[in-house]
Amino acid sequence: MIKTLAPVLFSGVVWADAQTQVLPRVVVPTGNRSFEPARNPSPATRIAYPWKTHITCTIFWIGEQPTARNPTPNCKSSWDTQWALNFGGYDNPDPATRIACHTRGEFRSAGFTPRLNPFYVALPYNDVLNHRTHKPEASRVIPWFSRMRPEPGKTVCKGRWIQIYRNGRSCYAQWEDCGPWTTDDWEYVFGNKPPKNSQNGGAGLDISPSVRDYLGIKSGQKVHWRFVEAGQVPYGPWKKYGQNTAVAAGAAANPDLAAQQRHLEQLRTLRDEQFAKKPLRELQN
Repeated sequence: MIKTLAPVLFSGVVWADAQTQVLPRVVVPTGNRSFEPARNPSPATRIAYPWKTHITCTIFWIGEQPTARNPTPNCKSSWDTQWALNFGGYDNPDPATRIACHTRGEFRSAGFTPRLNPFYVALPYNDVLNHRTHKPEASRVIPWFSRMRPEPGKTVCKGRWIQIYRNGRSCYAQWEDCGPWTTDDWEYVFGNKPPKNSQNGGAGLDISPSVRDYLGIKSGQKVHWRFVEAGQVPYGPWKKYGQNTAVAAGAAANPDLAAQQRHLEQLRTLRDEQFAKKPLRELQN
């Protein structure tokens, strides 16, 4: 059974040793692009979704061609028939062809500048049947569905942010495709059941090469993940490309803004390290 965690009101992400199978209850700090405290945060920024723990992940990439073991090509996604074209090229997973630098905060293919966020994932659920109709359970099981009030057949899953945690490091990525293997496993994605897929070690999350490189992970290893609201996503390499290019462009044009962003990332890292040193009993009191 997948464990889910309720939030307590402190900032920072903290984990006990995975071997203990005990995890603290946490809430992600709310990011603020203006770099000032939010006086009246919206209800969405206060939402804390439950963690999915010890989930096996596999690597996939835009432009991936079908093989005998993986017959589904990734030139298009469940929601974008021109995914590879819109991304700007083939997201080659070969480390020799990629930029992966924590110092510069740059994680992408070296051959071109992506037009979409290279930090993307796939989860095994699709909320739409076609461009006119949602799946019958979608409005009931998707937590943010009623808030978004979508038009019939318009997905509310594409572009949703998740936080992925492994070995003391958090990464953020956007949900851009469906898989691995199944597209109807809402009991796992939005509920508290384990993935029903049994292939590739029961994988429940596909991650992009950029996510892999940032976390230093290999296909088949386990991570913890959960949904987060857009306002809870801190500045990082996952906000450099795609719909967030305006943020990156503003930082490039304004050295002071870029310095502020780097300073805030350093403070977040120090804060998380300090919380990680506290005994679990202190965090749960």
